[in-house]
Amino acid sequence: MQKLKLLLVIFLLSINAFAQDNVEEVRISVQTFVNSLTEDQKKIALVTISDSARVKWSNLPVGLKPRTGIKMGSLSDEQRILLHRVLSASLSSQGYLKATSIMHLDNLLNMYYDTLFRRKEINETTYKRMRDLQWSTQNFFVALFNKPTDSVWGLKLEGHHLSLNFTFDNNRLAITPMFVGTDPAQYPTSEYAGWRVLGQEEDLGIKLINILSTGQKKKATISDKVPGDIFTGAESGKRLLDYSGIKASELNKKQQDILLQIVREFVFNLEYEKAVIEFAKITKAGVSSIYFGWIGPYEETKPHYFVLNGPTFFNRV
Repeated sequence: MQKLKLLLVIFLLSINAFAQDNVEEVRISVQTFVNSLTEDQKKIALVTISDSARVKWSNLPVGLKPRTGIKMGSLSDEQRILLHRVLSASLSSQGYLKATSIMHLDNLLNMYYDTLFRRKEINETTYKRMRDLQWSTQNFFVALFNKPTDSVWGLKLEGHHLSLNFTFDNNRLAITPMFVGTDPAQYPTSEYAGWRVLGQEEDLGIKLINILSTGQKKKATISDKVPGDIFTGAESGKRLLDYSGIKASELNKKQQDILLQIVREFVFNLEYEKAVIEFAKITKAGVSSIYFGWIGPYEETKPHYFVLNGPTFFNRV
């Protein structure tokens, strides 16, 4: 049985100001979606801003971690179409395609294990354990915290390896966390063989670590032992306390350019105007202030982990 490699990404940031036009576009798209819900559906989807679910998140499948909100599988086709309008208003085209591809990967995971079971490459016990995780595009949940007509409100879309969180406070927006991950990092079989939803993020990290000098690699490498999950995973309770790795001020221009490409790849998952504002904030704080840390081997085919963090953000891959 081929072992599947996961690729996990977490990116935390907050934006203090953004274009009012996009705020209204998101608000209107969310309100249109809410209006399409029945009264019973609203009771499930709408919760108060003070609900603890707003600040909790998980990347685990719903078979291991139940979610708050309404399940996509319980929506009608018309309601799902309206929900996709919310996503396309909130994210860039690349962010939208990554998010929806991550959801689709859950269906492919089921197909993968169905195939292994049919070929008798896994036994019934393993197959049942995989099915009990409840991978499915239908098992992603949408929760609204307060109403989009309120001055303070929030939106969460979450499921296996995806947690998108938007909290609006008048003209301020917090996007914490934006978690995207793939399982697997590269799909191994069928017409999807070679499909890599987050391939660019991984390739840029591999590229950067491998153009560092021996001395720079030594500074960048935190450990050769790869953790089982991200340090700041939802269930870990850990928080980022210190910078780690090599500071970008110790990198040359070419190396800094690649580092900035990685940051740009993450930031521009956001809707364009939000992304421009956030990217300007990061560059104003200074590229030289960003740290790059690496854990594990330097080859794509082996498990590895890298960290970027700076004065206004952090992300882990």
